[in-house]
Amino acid sequence: MASASEIQLSLDHCGQLHVPNITVESAVTGSKVLQENHEMHHIFFNQSGFHNHIAQHIPTVFALGASATAIKKHYDNNKSYQRPPENLHHDLLRDLHDPATFLKHLGQEKYYRDYLIFFQNEIDKDGHEEVIKNYMLKGDERANAVLVRMYAGFLHPIIHLGFGVEFNQPAIVAEALAQAAVHDGWTGLFLLETEKVSPKTQESKSLVEILDQIRADPKLRTAAHWEDGNKVRDGILARAPDEMIKYAAQWKVGLDELEAKTAEMTNAAVYFTGGAQHPPKQIKFDFFYMHCVNSSIFFSSFLEQSWISVDHKVRLLQFKGWFDLAMYASRGAPEPLLNEIVDYRPKHPRDSWNEIIERVVEHEDDGHASKLVRALKNGEQICKPYNDDPGFRIKEDMWLKLGHMAIDSVEDTGEPWVRNAGFDEAWEKYQDRPKAQL
Repeated sequence: MASASEIQLSLDHCGQLHVPNITVESAVTGSKVLQENHEMHHIFFNQSGFHNHIAQHIPTVFALGASATAIKKHYDNNKSYQRPPENLHHDLLRDLHDPATFLKHLGQEKYYRDYLIFFQNEIDKDGHEEVIKNYMLKGDERANAVLVRMYAGFLHPIIHLGFGVEFNQPAIVAEALAQAAVHDGWTGLFLLETEKVSPKTQESKSLVEILDQIRADPKLRTAAHWEDGNKVRDGILARAPDEMIKYAAQWKVGLDELEAKTAEMTNAAVYFTGGAQHPPKQIKFDFFYMHCVNSSIFFSSFLEQSWISVDHKVRLLQFKGWFDLAMYASRGAPEPLLNEIVDYRPKHPRDSWNEIIERVVEHEDDGHASKLVRALKNGEQICKPYNDDPGFRIKEDMWLKLGHMAIDSVEDTGEPWVRNAGFDEAWEKYQDRPKAQL
């Protein structure tokens, strides 16, 4: 049985979206490699804060039907560059129950293992649901400090949390909470301020309407510069914070709108991610936008959790929508080109979702591609009831086209992901498409 310190994949918890006929052998192998990763590797694989994706990659391909052999191969390919965990600071570990001590040590990567063991102990005592509620959702200073950090690191902490919740793995939940604890808290300046402003904002608009507003605002559209290290923090929130908050505050989620607004958030993220192309260059998905899509599936999973209150589900979702808007602005707010999706000619046009999933399960990377395909397929399912809603610009067979674009693009030549798709400089390294594809 899965616990705060033991990972055990189960056929009873195969994920929000999964294929049929997942094998016991895959569950056993997946559990074994995830346990090794949990015990032997740090959450960052280098000192620059690059994330260890193994605990996200393996459950994804497990849910998509990977064989035990494929799971082991993916793990072996990605364990080679991981780093070992840091030593514990025993005095700190004893004192983390004190809120002041907890807050004082946030944002420091060297304390990851201390927070991990702390959260494991708390989960052993109270269960992962209560720990998430107390340390992330409660609304006090400590919980808010953890919550806003869930949206840092280009959404990696909340993606990690999503896997822990979706696959019922308390040890992965502990990793996610500890990961959030060692991220910077700058996201709170934006999210908490937008939360204050939003109730006072008269207008309520769809996400795609706000995307259009952002693109039409020259100050906001150009606030991030090519040379900025973190284009949300150092660009958008440094040069146009008031504008960003003003627009984001217009997206609101009512208590009775969670299902529709979760679908809207997913659709909008796919719209600006899939449409951020640069013809005549190769089809590529933006690395940063892609995380907005990859994280979307977990908000569908959060809706299914009876232990998360409606108010907390609303807050989680609003923060996600607001952060997606800032992410869109930060890459130069390129116009999403729907014709690039509608008119796309797949490399293997007869492939259905089944074949696309089979291809991405075999694709060798760190898991980003398989997470993207699974999130796209989930998006197709949850957005079906809203095909006639103008706030949903991705419709019907566009979803399968996007699945083809995703797998074709990572199988194509050149780096698999373009970084900062709204800047011409980002596309200089990529080839033009053959004339027949234009």
